[in-house]
Amino acid sequence: MVFEIPQKVEIIINILEKAGYEAYAVGGCVRDALLGRTPNDWDITTSAKPEQVKALFHRTVDTGIAHGTVTVLLEKEGFEVTTYRVDGEYEDGRHPKEVTFTACLEEDLKRRDFTINAMAYNPRKGLVDLFEGQKDLENKVIRCVGDPLERFTEDALRIMRAVRFSAQLGFSLEEETRKALSVLAPNLKHVSAERIQVELVKLLVSPHPDYLRIAYEAGVTREFLPEFDRCMETPQNTPHHCYNVGEHILHSLLYVREDKVLRLTMLLHDIAKPVVRKTDENGRDHFKTHASVGEKMSKEILRRLKFDNDTISRVSRLIRWHDLRPTPALAEVRKAINVVGEDLFPMWMEVQYADNKAKSDYRGEEKAARQAGVRMTWEEIMEKGECVSMKGLAITGSDLIAAGMKPGKEMGSVLHELLDAVLENPELNKKESLLSLAFAADKKLL
Repeated sequence: MVFEIPQKVEIIINILEKAGYEAYAVGGCVRDALLGRTPNDWDITTSAKPEQVKALFHRTVDTGIAHGTVTVLLEKEGFEVTTYRVDGEYEDGRHPKEVTFTACLEEDLKRRDFTINAMAYNPRKGLVDLFEGQKDLENKVIRCVGDPLERFTEDALRIMRAVRFSAQLGFSLEEETRKALSVLAPNLKHVSAERIQVELVKLLVSPHPDYLRIAYEAGVTREFLPEFDRCMETPQNTPHHCYNVGEHILHSLLYVREDKVLRLTMLLHDIAKPVVRKTDENGRDHFKTHASVGEKMSKEILRRLKFDNDTISRVSRLIRWHDLRPTPALAEVRKAINVVGEDLFPMWMEVQYADNKAKSDYRGEEKAARQAGVRMTWEEIMEKGECVSMKGLAITGSDLIAAGMKPGKEMGSVLHELLDAVLENPELNKKESLLSLAFAADKKLL
């Protein structure tokens, strides 16, 4: 197997080899190159020790010197160069207590997680594939290097990585690897919320976000998202749905683009349904208040997983209003934009589309027609530049004070009443008209 590597990577390998050391491109970059993809990063592994690497290059950074990693800088571009190593005992289920440098490439490769990530490549020596990673690529299989129980015991984050790689690549899990997930899923308690968050987002924005089902079936989601497990166990006895809550969520993920906020919204949009579910005397399920309760639950879940405040705010707002159903009437859509937020309304429309696509066909044409009408109305409102929020109002609190109105909470109420009037009739959004309306409506505020 021969493929091209970047010139700078080849320069680093050549310099190391001329000094008498071995050097290979290794890991994910080799995997991606074999798949015909452009690697994001090129990592290099070498028999040279860190101080020997540093002696050969003018500009280096000690990015992980304790674990043998030096970043070599060539024309402002950095490449990680790591010494062949053998990991010591993993005492915390995440990190080796110590590492030992070795001159043997095989020792370095067999400590890696999956066969597809345990290949090395040298422009002159070709591909080193000691664990049939290339065969697993061809067969579209995620398989641990050696004993999967050992690999997952060493580093519990590999449990999440296994599912994430399967979702990114569309690969299945090799049977023993899948079994080991189920056995060792509880070890995720050793993994920080931040690390789990990163893997979860990578899985969700992959081409196969519904592979979260694999994590559920292996008992993995129970460790960091037990609310989702409840969804997978909650039926929806209603003509609007053809799946249980969890399967509806998984299908809905496939109908939005690969955006973090959108995929998180679909993951959590019905997360409260198991909590609020009521079944009437006819056996039909109802989920009233699931949007408002879901807003609260989503905030708690996202905080638990250490998401940033902006993501939490946008996702929870979309969940709060995901079930809002305006008709395509201009005034209704203006009010909906105001409630959802002008910034989030385009995403809200995507959420509604995905939600409905993952339901049954019951009244499907009617739902699709309403959504299409709302989108057309939104486009018309945007094209006309009509006011849909307080910032678009032609009058401000300062204008009211200048006209003689007393400051205070009553003035805020007046502004909101004026906005409501403009949402009904955008022709009113003129300063003179609004001043007249404000004082005619409430003389006592003068």
